[in-house]
Amino acid sequence: MLLVGAAFFFSLMSVQVKLAGAHLPVEMLVLARGVVTLVISYSVLRLRGESPWGNDRKRLFLRGFFGLCGLVSFFSAITLMPLAEVTVIHYLNPILTALLAAALLGEALSTRLVVAMAISIVGALLVTQPMNLLQGTSSLPPLGIAAALGGAVFSALAYTTVRRLRLTDSPEVIVFYFPLVAVPATVPFAIRAWVWPSAKGWLLMLGIGVVTQIAQVLMTRGLAMMPAGRGTAIGYVQIAFASLWGALLFAEPISGTTALGASLIVGATLVLTRSTGRQKRAG
Repeated sequence: MLLVGAAFFFSLMSVQVKLAGAHLPVEMLVLARGVVTLVISYSVLRLRGESPWGNDRKRLFLRGFFGLCGLVSFFSAITLMPLAEVTVIHYLNPILTALLAAALLGEALSTRLVVAMAISIVGALLVTQPMNLLQGTSSLPPLGIAAALGGAVFSALAYTTVRRLRLTDSPEVIVFYFPLVAVPATVPFAIRAWVWPSAKGWLLMLGIGVVTQIAQVLMTRGLAMMPAGRGTAIGYVQIAFASLWGALLFAEPISGTTALGASLIVGATLVLTRSTGRQKRAG
């Protein structure tokens, strides 16, 4: 239930980004998300009596940079494309994380991972339909697809960095470094693109930060109570939430190719995470 709740609040974040993005630039939304997270994360560290500066500062800043790039890409994609398609493409990141961990951290590159990668690529091709893009007949904007794919890649880089950082720093410190990097990096761009928000705009920007923080807390607690493979699988309910919000709030229909592509990506990740779960139990 905690993980389903996390997926629900992450989907609410996407809805608020799409609503706010119709009137406000992405730079302001990223800044708002970072400021709220910075305040909450720093407060948590102060209450715990823990230093926020961490041990492996080089990788902590790198994690913050990758997280910022991923968030900008993801938010940009949401403002350009239907929620369901963005969410499906974004969920390539578990497969990409496993591949990067094998390449950069020396984790085992199994046959299951190679098969899962191949299936996921087919799923992504079904959603993005590159031939239609080349012919100019795609219903999805090329910039939106590029942003969604960029979000998946940068998220995978961030998660891979977190895998290495768990050996040296606490989760609270790792979380804190994202807004620590994101806020000062985003301020100049947000000022240049500034549009004075309406009362609704201010509420949406605040809401983006709040619901994301709630989602992160629920996700952290949920993953602590069950195997990681099953937890990752439950996270895919966010695709269903995104499809529902897209249909109800933005009149975004779900195409057959998107549904099939989502099924392939979800199935590939389930194969990979079930394999990982068996290996951990065997160990």
